Amino acid sequence: MVLAELARGTAAGPYQGIGEFHLYDSANANGPVARKLMALADDKALAVLAHVDDVAIDLLMSHTPSKGQKTRLIWAHTGIGGASVDRVDALMARYPYLMGELSYRPGLVCEGNGDGTPRLCPAWRALLLKYPTRFLIGSDTWVNQRWLYYDGLMQAYRAWLGDLPAPVAANIAWNNGARMFGLPLSATH
Repeated sequence: MVLAELARGTAAGPYQGIGEFHLYDSANANGPVARKLMALADDKALAVLAHVDDVAIDLLMSHTPSKGQKTRLIWAHTGIGGASVDRVDALMARYPYLMGELSYRPGLVCEGNGDGTPRLCPAWRALLLKYPTRFLIGSDTWVNQRWLYYDGLMQAYRAWLGDLPAPVAANIAWNNGARMFGLPLSATH
């Protein structure tokens, strides 16, 4: 069924990605469906959006023909579940097409200059500067009620994106995702 749907495509053209899928136990990354999904994505150059922990990233990548060297995996809520910035850094270094999605990521922002404005925590800021083409924002609107908070979420993103150099902020806000899916880049970059 998945292969037939993939072959059929959409009114807008071929599928460019698969997901979001959740693995609540990283051991499930070794299951037959996860293995086939990752091999398919790697073979067809499809992006995969996965809500998983850091252990599952390694497992999922190990099931691809390229061993994660060509795999376009978007890690939902990058590092959620307690992965340290150092661990995220190591995974980014190991897998050249791993993308970090930054919604609903506890520990990403710290209070700013005492004015309540969210600012990137120093370790995360350094990581985003190290990999300026590898992170993107998302809305995590997985249930309808989350749309009620969308404006506030985007305002918070704008606040901490403003703490980055303009080209890096433009990449994270739009251009990294646009490049991944063949969309026009932001004129501000």
